[in-house]
Amino acid sequence: MRLSTRSRLTVRVIALAYLGVLLVLPIVVILVRTFGEGIGAFVASISTPAAISALNLSLLIVAIVVPLNVVFGVTIALALVRGRFAGRGLVQAVVDLPFAVSPIVVGVSLILLWGVNGWFGGFESLGLRVIFGLPGMVIATIFVTLPFVVREVEPVLHEIGDEQEQAAATLGASGWQTFWRITLPAIRWGLTYGVVLTVARALGEFGAVIMVSSGFPGISQTLTLLVHARYIDGHNTFGAYSAATLLMGIALVTLLLMTLLDRKRTAR
Repeated sequence: MRLSTRSRLTVRVIALAYLGVLLVLPIVVILVRTFGEGIGAFVASISTPAAISALNLSLLIVAIVVPLNVVFGVTIALALVRGRFAGRGLVQAVVDLPFAVSPIVVGVSLILLWGVNGWFGGFESLGLRVIFGLPGMVIATIFVTLPFVVREVEPVLHEIGDEQEQAAATLGASGWQTFWRITLPAIRWGLTYGVVLTVARALGEFGAVIMVSSGFPGISQTLTLLVHARYIDGHNTFGAYSAATLLMGIALVTLLLMTLLDRKRTAR
């Protein structure tokens, strides 16, 4: 169907207005509120011990979650594409479960499993505190970010096929050598894209993390929880806007990196 010039312009204006109201306007409001008192006030707000601790904790969670999701994500993707086993459809459904389940539900489920009276609550007596500590926050973040590496690597594996892997095997290469020299170079762009998505989601996760975190500054408060604490509990709107701007800046850098990688992958 061919649209007239006027119709095309109308569609573009509506689309731009929609994006402007939903995306651009809130960002502009946050930036105006953040830098309305000057750069110095913004720097001071994100340089407090609570803000630095929240940033460090967020980065620590990312540093733990990303390698684990890379290892298990690539393993699951290889099993789904290269393997033929009973229950394969169930595994596919489980991988997509974080997309369908609310993060709040994830947090409640983790409390029921790892809480004091949960199935695995005995770890508390051993000195390992999962809920309201770093382990619980890591588990919650792993769950909500699990699909990204799998769903980015899986179509690449379908596309490249297994002819080169079979050829390497016939030449005497071990499974490990085949993976490092054939499979991994072939999936590196899809894997990198999945890693970037995982980083972005891990940094911005709120619903699941707030359920399993005590929220105490310097102990188990991430950047997203800091924004919530400053705005809701502390009535510090400027501090909340400053922390949100810091989080948004990290997210924008991640998004820019993702876009550049996507263009490079498409060109290749």
